Amino acid sequence: RAIAVDASAAYLAAAAQEATRRDRLRSVEFRHGDFLDIASVIPPATIVTLDRVICCYPAFEPLLKEALAHAERYFAYSYPRDLFYVRAAIAAENGLRRLKGNPFRAFAHPVDRMTQTIERAGFRLAARRQTWQWSADVWVR
Repeated sequence: RAIAVDASAAYLAAAAQEATRRDRLRSVEFRHGDFLDIASVIPPATIVTLDRVICCYPAFEPLLKEALAHAERYFAYSYPRDLFYVRAAIAAENGLRRLKGNPFRAFAHPVDRMTQTIERAGFRLAARRQTWQWSADVWVR
């Protein structure tokens, strides 16, 4: 059983389509909204994942803390690596968005601060995979 929360209706529609294709639609509940806005009605879960979510929040700490409070055993997330060329690429993308009138901005948050927040919540790093731009971590309590 899973609960998928997303602020993007298009992402939820794609997820529902994939769940249907895999005959899993009945085991997934889809919730539209910002996780921080609806967290109080989302139950705790064995596993909580944030896939390319933290980079959409200007202040990562409230989102991370709420997600960790919901994670009973495992927490996994992906995020842009905190490297000069990743920050430069994000700044360029944000500049183009600004010119086009798009209010969305992406962020590369300090990994050491995110790590401290996760460790303070009682988790330890179990696995990390990285590409030139992204990192994906799995944490266990």
